[in-house]
Amino acid sequence: MNSTPLLYLPQAGFWKSALDRSSVSGVMSFRDRWIDLLYRAATGTRKTRVLLTPIGLTVFGLFTTLFVLAGLLVDKLLGLPDLLPERMRLSAAISLIAFGVVVTAWSAIHFLRVKGTPVPFNPPPKLVKSGPYRYARNPMVTGVFILLFGIGFAVNSVSLVCFFTPLYVLVNVWELKQIEEPELVKRLGDEYIEYRRQTPMFFPGLRRERG
Repeated sequence: MNSTPLLYLPQAGFWKSALDRSSVSGVMSFRDRWIDLLYRAATGTRKTRVLLTPIGLTVFGLFTTLFVLAGLLVDKLLGLPDLLPERMRLSAAISLIAFGVVVTAWSAIHFLRVKGTPVPFNPPPKLVKSGPYRYARNPMVTGVFILLFGIGFAVNSVSLVCFFTPLYVLVNVWELKQIEEPELVKRLGDEYIEYRRQTPMFFPGLRRERG
């Protein structure tokens, strides 16, 4: 009477394990395909890179705007209070927006000088280590983070400052680590690995990468 359950329990465990491995494999293959897509675009013809550049900028812009709109919508639905008194809030907004714009523009200029763009489909042809890139690997993204916090204060959005911007940071960290940096290692090799080891991801003075 007890032989049937003993016979089928290992089989059930086997199929569960197989499905789990298949799921992981599917995620890995999707990630690998994106890395390969970026690599082929970045090393492809100039015409292809130029065509993909506005698409990449548009997607990034829409993605960022989505977080701002989500913050405003949540504030409205929940009736959240003001962030700060008006004068303090506007001072914080102006300071953060100005600093974010300066950092982002400074970073973009150093890409443009070597005939590259901020779009991963059309990157600089070589590793950029000048200007803000001496201090952080992704100063342009850092500037966008600061800018987004500034926008949160400007539009008086508690959820944008306290939730959606931090979430935006986490999503970008994941994307950089899982997609863009593996592509950079594939394309630039040991030079990028050493640069990554010596240079913080976003902010000067923070712990550097291991290995």
